[in-house]
Amino acid sequence: QVQLVESGGGLVQVGGSLRLSCVASGFINTIYWYRQAPGKQRELVGTITRGGTTTYVDSVKGRFTISRDNAKNTVYLQMNSVKPEDTAVYYCKTVANIWGQGTQVTVSS
Repeated sequence: QVQLVESGGGLVQVGGSLRLSCVASGFINTIYWYRQAPGKQRELVGTITRGGTTTYVDSVKGRFTISRDNAKNTVYLQMNSVKPEDTAVYYCKTVANIWGQGTQVTVSS
């Protein structure tokens, strides 16, 4: 079964940018990006189909962009103009409910 590995998280200042990667060990279709902030439920950030169609939660529209490179089995989450409320562990997930281990993003003010 496919495995997912996220990377690219770290500490970023308010207004800065960060790019997360989700690398799959094999073929992937639609990928979901989720995040979970401390003490909060996991929430869907956005999705991307294999053909590149994307959706976003309202709170990140215009700031985050999801893209993918199917040849590399990799999906990206470009985070721009980050805010303190973007601090969370970010996960990618497949349609078959396979999750990566997550990558921590901390936005400092």
